[in-house]
Amino acid sequence: MANHVIFNDQYPSIASSDALYARAAGLIPGATQTLAKGVGQHVRGVAPKFLRAGRGAHVVDVDENEYLDLTMAVGPLVLGYRHPAVDKAIRAQLDSGITFSLPHPLEVEVAELVREMVPGAERVRFAKNGCDVTTAAVRLARAFTGRDRVLCCGYHGWHDWYIAVTDRGRGVPADVAALTHTFAYNDLDSVAAALDDETACVILEPTTFEAPRDDFLARLKALCAERGALLIFDEMWTGFRLALGGAQARFGVTADLACFSKAVANGMPLSVLTGRADVMRLLERDVFFFSTFGGEALSLAAAQATLRTLRDESVPQYLDELGTELRDEYNQQAAELGVPFTRCVGFGCRTLVSFAPEGVAAGSDPLIMKSFVQQELVKRGVLWGGFHNLSAAHTAYDVDYLLKAYRDVLPLLRAALEENRLPQSLRGEPVEPVFRRTGAFNVKPTAPPPSPPAPPPAPAPAARAGEVAVAAKKDPTARKDGNVRA
Repeated sequence: MANHVIFNDQYPSIASSDALYARAAGLIPGATQTLAKGVGQHVRGVAPKFLRAGRGAHVVDVDENEYLDLTMAVGPLVLGYRHPAVDKAIRAQLDSGITFSLPHPLEVEVAELVREMVPGAERVRFAKNGCDVTTAAVRLARAFTGRDRVLCCGYHGWHDWYIAVTDRGRGVPADVAALTHTFAYNDLDSVAAALDDETACVILEPTTFEAPRDDFLARLKALCAERGALLIFDEMWTGFRLALGGAQARFGVTADLACFSKAVANGMPLSVLTGRADVMRLLERDVFFFSTFGGEALSLAAAQATLRTLRDESVPQYLDELGTELRDEYNQQAAELGVPFTRCVGFGCRTLVSFAPEGVAAGSDPLIMKSFVQQELVKRGVLWGGFHNLSAAHTAYDVDYLLKAYRDVLPLLRAALEENRLPQSLRGEPVEPVFRRTGAFNVKPTAPPPSPPAPPPAPAPAARAGEVAVAAKKDPTARKDGNVRA
């Protein structure tokens, strides 16, 4: 019998998921196209591996188990599964065609809509994946400034210029890897120490779960302008979600270039590069960034419907209010239940549940704690990867149910910790880290202090003519005066 979004007596049966995984394992690398959806991000033997359907904020796996989804396809479903207005727009466009031999009117119409919503969007280019536009932005910055080096903070995709700073950079030439370095968020000094006259751009997620402090973004923009580098915001997560105009609108700081994807088309593949006209003008000819599917009409129709709905129904405001309530209630519960080592952090639209090895959890692996909570939430019909990626389809009832599930699960976590049996309480392999090294590496070194001048060399004894001739035979760089050219 399948599980539902209730306090089920048993963990879900996932026999069909396991059978599909067995077929995929020897065929599809990682058995997934998206790492965050893979088996390594879920407790094996407990969590489902494949989903077959979704509606609103609920999904059904291939074994017919139902879940309240807090992952929402890792971000794109800002309106929820099968949103009527978006699906209607896709079906209507399908009747006219998918892609064409000349540009489609939607390319203009959606670009105009983006320009209306996004600060600084003087020019707009469409692509498919987020890393398409982050990479295009970096290339534009290099072309515009005539410089090569990049400073980055956050996750920016799989392309060579970025992935080289992670522990998954095999196959990236060393010369390419040497051009990108990282810096710490909210640490302007770390940027100032690394930002030199060889740096083309500073690219960062304008926020993840930590708010900018002490006017960090405004001061960062000023620093980039002072030193001749472009500022690029990677707004994959914040765009059309943190505010209608993204982080630029929320924090009042406009970057030179900004990159969007995820929420823009509610699940259809589309990414957007926006920015200053003088920089983006290079895309006319000097910087090549064209693609076959950038103007694909189904995704653009979905984007048009999504953006209008986000605007007309004030969705970002709704997400902020609902998520803020969830975050605050979780933290209150954690304190009441005696598990203050777990906290919920972030802005309302997207929050993170963290675990710290302190107090009763001292010495425990945060990933094991996260895995246990995930395992128990799955039993209670909640699909959860440590994040609350809220959508317009999530309701106050959904949040209330989730909080009740937490109230049921967190005491179990505390008991397992107190009784020193947390690892043994897992019914499968725990969640794995995506990147085993996630910070403070490939940081651009500061210049070492100058060495004291070396003492002048002692004068060499004069060489006899015969010795010079021998030296010349042994070393073709030897000069007739007995010295060697550097």
